[in-house]
Amino acid sequence: MRALVVFESMFGNTRDVARAVADGVSSRLPVETVEVGTTPSVPGDDVVLLVVGGPTHALGLSRAGTRADAARQASGPLVSTVVGIREWLDAVDAVDAGSRRVVAAAFDTRVAKPRLPGSAAKAAVRRLRRLGFPIVAPAASFFVDGTKGPLLDGELDRARAWGAELGAAAVRGSTECSPGRP
Repeated sequence: MRALVVFESMFGNTRDVARAVADGVSSRLPVETVEVGTTPSVPGDDVVLLVVGGPTHALGLSRAGTRADAARQASGPLVSTVVGIREWLDAVDAVDAGSRRVVAAAFDTRVAKPRLPGSAAKAAVRRLRRLGFPIVAPAASFFVDGTKGPLLDGELDRARAWGAELGAAAVRGSTECSPGRP
């Protein structure tokens, strides 16, 4: 029984949140954190919790064009360069997700100001539901200062706490925990 945290990150902020979420989950379950471009499309048979996270681009999940825009803004190499969460979820084989009791959750990173509508996490939750995954928590957003970050103070602690709640909910088989929002 283990958890899998899959992330897409441009500038490293979402990767850092994914690691903090995994740190929180690890208080209840063994956990693996994997960049989306290296993640197989079939979660392992021992996975009981799937957490996906990505940056909010153009009010939702990234696309090839929004990732190209991020690359133009970057002062160094991007973390995720091959595919994003959108493409990975389109390829995920989750036919037996419900029968194996794999629960899922999603998070995103987004700019704190201005507070814009749209959320990569909410879009990911919709896709996870369509794939048959029961959702263990509402979509969570973690905030950055400006497009490239850094994360706002306290966001990694909040991510760790949210991860611990996810791990506990997955262990008890619950489909509810607090939303991980300020």
